[in-house]
Amino acid sequence: MTPQRTLCWAASLTLLCCATPALAGKANDTLVYASDSEPENVSPYHNNLREGVILAHLAWDTLIYRNPQTNEYEPRLATEWEWVDDQTLDLELREGVTFHNGESFNADDVVFTFNYAVSPESRVVTRQNVDWIESAEKLDEYHVRLHLKDPFPAALEYLSGPMPIYPNEYFQEVGIEGFSREPVGTGPYRITEVRPGDGVSLTRFDDYFEDSPIGQPSIGNIEFKAIADEDSRMAQLMSGQVDWIWRVPPDQAESLERMPQLTVLGDETMRVGYISLDSAQREGSPLNDLRVRQAINHAINREALSNDLVRGGSQPLFAPCFPTQFGCETDDVIAYEYDPEKARELLAEAGYPDGFNIDLHAYRERDYAEAMIGDLRAVGINANLRFMTSPALLELQRSDRTDMAFKAWGSFSINDVSAFVGVYFNGGVDDFWRDEQVHEWLTTADTSVDSEVRKDNYRQALARISEQAYWAPLFSYSTFYAHTADLDFTAYPDELPRFYEAAWK
Repeated sequence: MTPQRTLCWAASLTLLCCATPALAGKANDTLVYASDSEPENVSPYHNNLREGVILAHLAWDTLIYRNPQTNEYEPRLATEWEWVDDQTLDLELREGVTFHNGESFNADDVVFTFNYAVSPESRVVTRQNVDWIESAEKLDEYHVRLHLKDPFPAALEYLSGPMPIYPNEYFQEVGIEGFSREPVGTGPYRITEVRPGDGVSLTRFDDYFEDSPIGQPSIGNIEFKAIADEDSRMAQLMSGQVDWIWRVPPDQAESLERMPQLTVLGDETMRVGYISLDSAQREGSPLNDLRVRQAINHAINREALSNDLVRGGSQPLFAPCFPTQFGCETDDVIAYEYDPEKARELLAEAGYPDGFNIDLHAYRERDYAEAMIGDLRAVGINANLRFMTSPALLELQRSDRTDMAFKAWGSFSINDVSAFVGVYFNGGVDDFWRDEQVHEWLTTADTSVDSEVRKDNYRQALARISEQAYWAPLFSYSTFYAHTADLDFTAYPDELPRFYEAAWK
């Protein structure tokens, strides 16, 4: 840690220690966790930020549960399921489950949720998560049938992840705006307050169904706090106002490890950092030229980013997927070596011997973005950092007002490559390339029930994306967690902190 940062950190800690302590910790049975970002809407279908995914798994249930230890699918809100044919899935639902507002769970809730999610008016943020469903049909009070648009072999994976169930009566009464202010689910915790710009309060749901595969939560209350400043998050952890933080920089994780009142842990996750080359289809943009896009890929020192900044098991990556995901076939993907001289040669060939000016947008890890800017400027690309919130950046991208963007994607913790490459390269709202050949390969891969056909088509799509340098994939993330030592917490590679499993020691 630099001397300047140490002084700032100490000053922040002094101020916070003098402040009135928050109701955090074991004595108050309140786990306070803090992060640098907050979802623009706590409704799980209406945000794609990791903080929103965490809240979704606390307050809502899915039909199916994937055990993170075994990767086996287990009953949750659905007790049984059966494929009628390649495009029809029947599910038997659990009886005796209630929503946080007392509404009974039944087939009407499932049918409403999925039919609403696939409708154009729902404004679902990540449509790829739901667009494989044609419709949901009620067979009787506790049986539903899902009709798929095409065969979709990853259906159970999605049903166990980003597809929670909403209460149909309440949602239709209050609408999306009311639901975002006072959300209701069946999950182990109920949301009691949403404070935009500040955080979310949750309380253990005492009527949570006994046979849930995740068990009954131990801790009574959970508070999510949005604290943008990194030093403030750590200062509040050390002063006892926060119990748990993550995305701790490696150098500060080493400092926190020496504090007996804290526990630090971390490892590689399935989140991938990347630079999207957004303006390449815009007339007059330097990114129109393949050689420029290749130069950008050669200019970035992925090894240094992984080893010196991210650390904790991070590895350089060259494809828009994580190696453990089914279909992440990278044998034909180009591993763009760090070669500044090659980058300068390509720029000269493209007509930019003196480089050019361009904006790099980012919403997280400013120090990572600044390191990339240094690499780009070393080859003549004068990149200017435009730092903003995640919702603001997404809005700019979707309105075609960004040049390049440094972002990250965790695939909603779905261990299938369709949850990554399909989001950005298969014709959705975030596909800025519209490569018809890639669409064809991905559509075949997403819908084939033959695993080898899926793998081969994903391989070809990933190779094409790499050859055309549509992106500059960078590295896998590692996440360092720090929490109070009297908290029993387990971290998972899918970057989903399961606070319902946590307990006080």
